[in-house]
Amino acid sequence: MTPPRASAIVLAALSALAMLADIAAAGGHAIRRDRGYDGLDRGTVTAVSKFGNGSVTAPVRMTANGPQVRHPGGAWYYCRRSCSETLRVETVDVFEAQAGYGAECGVLGCLELVWPR
Repeated sequence: MTPPRASAIVLAALSALAMLADIAAAGGHAIRRDRGYDGLDRGTVTAVSKFGNGSVTAPVRMTANGPQVRHPGGAWYYCRRSCSETLRVETVDVFEAQAGYGAECGVLGCLELVWPR
């Protein structure tokens, strides 16, 4: 029998791990879920520009090959690292991405290493 304190620590660690997994799965952004008129589970993500170009919200759907996010023009793109980052790079920061400045961020967000001067 384990002491109560040890079980509380294990329980807290498991709940923190589950929370981090949810954040990582959403790419650091919350995916809002709702039920459509046909009863299917639908979600949306919001992408915010890193360069002040605004934001866009789009639906996400699950396919056999993985999640897809819909471009405002109607095309569906497979989510790469995260659906919100794919949407950001393909819409609000598309010109920066083509120039090489708006690359997708990782699961932990846009970490930038700056060497001290």
